[in-house]
Amino acid sequence: MVARCNRLRIVRCYANCLCSAGLSSWTTGTVDFSVWRYLKSAFLVTVDVPSLGRVPVNVLGAAAFGILGFAQPAFWLLGLAIEAAIIPTLAFNPRFQKVVEAQSLQLSQGDADQKRAVLVKLLETSAQQRLWGLAKKCDQVLDVFRSQQAEDYIIDSNDQALKNLEWVYLKLLVARHHLLSPSSETEQSLEKKIQELENDLKDGEETESLRQSKTATLNILKKRQATMRQKKQTLEEIESDLTRIDNQVDLILENATVQGKPQTISADIELASDLLGGSIFGEDESAINVLDQTYGQQKTKTQKETA
Repeated sequence: MVARCNRLRIVRCYANCLCSAGLSSWTTGTVDFSVWRYLKSAFLVTVDVPSLGRVPVNVLGAAAFGILGFAQPAFWLLGLAIEAAIIPTLAFNPRFQKVVEAQSLQLSQGDADQKRAVLVKLLETSAQQRLWGLAKKCDQVLDVFRSQQAEDYIIDSNDQALKNLEWVYLKLLVARHHLLSPSSETEQSLEKKIQELENDLKDGEETESLRQSKTATLNILKKRQATMRQKKQTLEEIESDLTRIDNQVDLILENATVQGKPQTISADIELASDLLGGSIFGEDESAINVLDQTYGQQKTKTQKETA
């Protein structure tokens, strides 16, 4: 009975320690996800130990106090007090939080690279070569800035801007790939079928049911024709946007070579084509959306660091 009372007193004491550390919301289950991530990372933090490698000190310490507590419950109280003091202090340290964020970003970057590689792989060889050519010019721009001994924040900002252009370029190529997928119909063949049906309906020799069927077919063919014409226009807009990005990167490279003082570049570009319509990417729409979110987070992080 005494041991049970001691355990209850230890649990209440631990809860008070958490509240005093500003984590009362965690005890009620309303903690923000990022706070929980910091606490978890603080508890699982590792240190290098010679001949042992990286050792999770907090985990080992908690396990040691847990084992000793079976012999003397006071060790549980001591262990909880130590962990309640160390973990929140580490979790809310700004430098530690930056390390956790960097690790999380690195993991998400690995997933993003895999999804991006899948998108590149589905492109035809000529489109892939076009993408590699743009990437090569972007690398040349950064090499020029490094040779001019530009500040790190300028290089990081320009690197992010160029990556954004490369991502938009890849999306345009993926959209074009889906629009160019083989089709048995052409605009001319659809136009011929429409004219034949319109001539048949003008004769007025069909029964009412047949006339209704041909009218419905005619409406479908006209919708397909409108979609095909819009497809042709979209392809022209995509090609125009691709050419525009090529020229913009060429201009950036020329300016970087001529100008003596490195300057930040802008990746803002107004596209003629509408990439917001997810249907333009076909079955790759979900992967595009995920990568958009990932690259958007990285862009925001870079802007905060360079501000």
